[in-house]
Amino acid sequence: MSQNEKIIARVVEIYNWIEELQASSNIAGKCDGCGKCCDFESFGHKLFVTPPEMIYFAEKTGKDNIKQMTTSRCPYQDDKKCTIRDFRFVACRIFCCKGMAMFQSELTEAAIKKLKDVCREFKLPYKYVELKEALLSV
Repeated sequence: MSQNEKIIARVVEIYNWIEELQASSNIAGKCDGCGKCCDFESFGHKLFVTPPEMIYFAEKTGKDNIKQMTTSRCPYQDDKKCTIRDFRFVACRIFCCKGMAMFQSELTEAAIKKLKDVCREFKLPYKYVELKEALLSV
């Protein structure tokens, strides 16, 4: 198994862990797919990602399908629907406008710690960068 395959397997473990915690919580919130949070600027937040997530994302979507952000809206949203839902990033998996902010914050911090551990394990430089910048580097 290649290093990237091992990294991808670890990211899948983290994503599954997040989903299990959310499923067992009544405060995680349930996304109804309104798409408001995908317009980062108007929603008042930014989407940050890590190298392991980008490795996973590039593998799953294909490097030829990487889109650049030309506006504040996620380039993978089409008609208020996420076109990469199965491959979305930690922040997209955790944030829900109907969820409890404290739960989401704590889960995000724990997930970031796990992603940092993946970076250390595979000697990847840890970076926490905005999606717009990360998409430029794929």
